[in-house]
Amino acid sequence: MKTFAWFCVALTMALVLITAPAQAAKEIKVGIVDCYSGPPATYTNDVRDAFKLEVDKINAAGGVLDHKLVFTTRDSKFKVDIGLSAAKELIYRENVDILMGTINSALALAISDLAAKEKIPFFATFSKSAKITGEKGHRYVFSVTENTALAGKAGAVGLAKRPYKKYWIAGDDYEYGHAVADGVWDNLKQLRPDVELLGQSWWKVGEPDFTPYITAILSAKPDAVIIATGGRDCVPFLKAAKATGFNERMPFFMHTATELSTLKPLGLDGPEGVIGTSNYFFYYPETEANRQFVAEFKQAYNREPAVGAMYGMIAAKLISQAYLKAGKAKTEAFIDAVEGLTVDSPVGPVTMRACDHQATLPMFMGVTKKVAGYDFLMATDIVTIPGEEVMPSCEEIAESRK
Repeated sequence: MKTFAWFCVALTMALVLITAPAQAAKEIKVGIVDCYSGPPATYTNDVRDAFKLEVDKINAAGGVLDHKLVFTTRDSKFKVDIGLSAAKELIYRENVDILMGTINSALALAISDLAAKEKIPFFATFSKSAKITGEKGHRYVFSVTENTALAGKAGAVGLAKRPYKKYWIAGDDYEYGHAVADGVWDNLKQLRPDVELLGQSWWKVGEPDFTPYITAILSAKPDAVIIATGGRDCVPFLKAAKATGFNERMPFFMHTATELSTLKPLGLDGPEGVIGTSNYFFYYPETEANRQFVAEFKQAYNREPAVGAMYGMIAAKLISQAYLKAGKAKTEAFIDAVEGLTVDSPVGPVTMRACDHQATLPMFMGVTKKVAGYDFLMATDIVTIPGEEVMPSCEEIAESRK
C-alpha cells in the first residue's frame, strides 16, 4: 500500500514538472505578413527590426500580463494572393493573436477583410490606403502609419505655399498610386482653386523604363509634377529622375522622397531638389527621445532607423500597453483598450484615434540635398505639419463608411 502511495506522489510530482513549463510559456503571438524580397524590403525590414527591438525590451521586463510577446514573419513577395494565403496560415495553423503588415495597400485591404471575418486585430504598418481606416475601416483594423488622405493633405498644404499653378500627375497604376495622387490633388484644389491639371501618366508597378514617361511630361511643360509611386518604384523612379536630369528641369513632389529608406540605396547619386514628406527622420526632431531611439537601433543593427522603424516600435508599444490597460489577454478587451490609447514615440506622443483606429502622426516636408558627412541625401528646410491638421474629422469618417 505504501509503495502504491509513493507511486501516486511521484506520478503527481512528475505531472507537475511536465505541465509547469507549458503553463509558464503563455504567449501573445503576432504574425507579420510583409514583403521581405525586392525593393520594398528597404522599407519593411526596419518595421520588423524595430518591432523586435521593442519586443525584446518588453520581454526582458517581464512580458505582458505574464505572457511572452512573440512574433513570426511571412514574405508576401508583394503579391496579394501569396500574402493573403500567408495571413490565413498564420491564423489557422499558427494561431496568432494579432496580425501585422504590410507595405502593399491592396494586400492590407484583403487582410483587413479577413481580420474582420475572423475577429482578429490587424495592425497596418506601412500600407497607405485611406480606405483601410476610412470607408473600409472596422473594429478589428488599426493603422500605425499615415495614410493617403493624411499624406495627400500634407503634400497639398506644402505645395499650396509654392508658386506652381500648372501640374501633371504621374505614378503607379494601382491602389496606392491613385489614392495618394487623388489625396494631394483634391486638397490642393481646395487650397489653391487656381491650380490646373494638364494631364496624367500611369505606369504598371515595377515599370523597367521611366524615360518615355519623363519625356512626355517634360514636353507638356507643367510648372510642377506630383509623382505617386509606391514602395516598389520610389527608388527606381528617383534613379531615372537623376539619370535623365528630370529633377533639374522640373520641380516635383513625391511622398517618401525624403525618407531614409528611399534615399540611402541611392547614395550620393540621388536627385537633389526633390520635395518629399515623411513621418520621421533619424535626425529630426532633435529631441532626447529620438536620440535615444536612434542610439538603441544603431547599436542593435549598425544602421540608422528609417520611418518604418518608428512604425514597428509604435506597434509594439500599442500592443503591449493595450493588454496592460485591458488587464487580460482577451481580444475584445484588447481592442477596447487600444482605442484612444497614447504611447510615446521619437516624434512625441502618438494617439490611436478611437473613431477610426488611425494613429495621429505629424508629417515633415523637406527637400533632398547633399549634406556634409553623409553618403546619402537628406531632407533640408524641414517644415512640420501636425497630424491633427491633416486628419479627416470623425464625422467625415462616419459618413464615408455609410
